[in-house]
Amino acid sequence: MPIVRAMLDWLHLGNRVTLRFRVHPRIALEALPLIEKLLADTPDGETYRCAIAFWCHAVRPPLVVYRGDTSTCRIDGPLQAAARTYFPLGGLIETPGVTAHLTPFEANALDLRLREAIELVIRAWTAEHELYDLPPADPHLDRRTADREALVLIAHWAAQHRREGADHA
Repeated sequence: MPIVRAMLDWLHLGNRVTLRFRVHPRIALEALPLIEKLLADTPDGETYRCAIAFWCHAVRPPLVVYRGDTSTCRIDGPLQAAARTYFPLGGLIETPGVTAHLTPFEANALDLRLREAIELVIRAWTAEHELYDLPPADPHLDRRTADREALVLIAHWAAQHRREGADHA
């Protein structure tokens, strides 16, 4: 029972765990900011953890995951050099009624096709919303101000939809 009690103590929400890693300095420099974001006990930390949760289920490191409403395509790495081209080691398609592993060549072809489709949709959206007419935005933003503005927009949208729902009741 001491092991079970230790696990329960460890999982208790008020407790904290100290993690220690030995890693090459070059890797530490790249990984530390990511680890700090992943371990944050905040909505941001939870979002980061959820965004990579599928990593735990993949045997190979995913290079990219394309998600639809019911279908998923995962392209698996690491990339492998072949002449002047790089190929993924394979991939996985999951869609209702189908789970299929992809060869390196199928995974590469599907990855290129999906990236092309995404590019076309982004450019169409940009044109539809006349974003080409706007001056370029600074990709960095004041997080506090931008989040506050986004939350106000969401609250207005929710209030509007509640009123519409009440009108139709």
